[in-house]
Amino acid sequence: MSIQDQIQIEPLENIKQQEWLPLWRDYQTFYQTQLSEEINHHTWQRLVNPELEHIYGFAAILNQQVIGIVHVIEHDSCWTLTPYAYLQDLYTHVDFRGQGVARALIEKVYDYAKQKGCDRVYWLTHETNLQAQQLYDQVAKKTGFIQYRMT
Repeated sequence: MSIQDQIQIEPLENIKQQEWLPLWRDYQTFYQTQLSEEINHHTWQRLVNPELEHIYGFAAILNQQVIGIVHVIEHDSCWTLTPYAYLQDLYTHVDFRGQGVARALIEKVYDYAKQKGCDRVYWLTHETNLQAQQLYDQVAKKTGFIQYRMT
């Protein structure tokens, strides 16, 4: 049986912050950033707050261990009648990459967003994240848009 067949995908509110936080920190390290503990705590509180229906996430669990996380933010669009689902963060523990964890999390987001009536799911990745792009090229269409940011 493959790992992908054994993975359970659960809403983040079904796990503990202590199970989520190490992967969230590893994700920040991967992108060479470090958020404050205040932001980490605030992010967790929003992700698991049932009153905030527009921001949520899921955890991939294998043998009672959280091995992947995904965060989603829904928002309105001027181009559609229904909201978009922005898959903001996706991270798989390094020991489990290439084994279907990220694919399972993306599929869960697709299914959930469709159930909620979202027009689409979209996300960004860094141009150097080639391993992730191999999966993304299989499950989604590259749009060709370039991101600009003003801070």
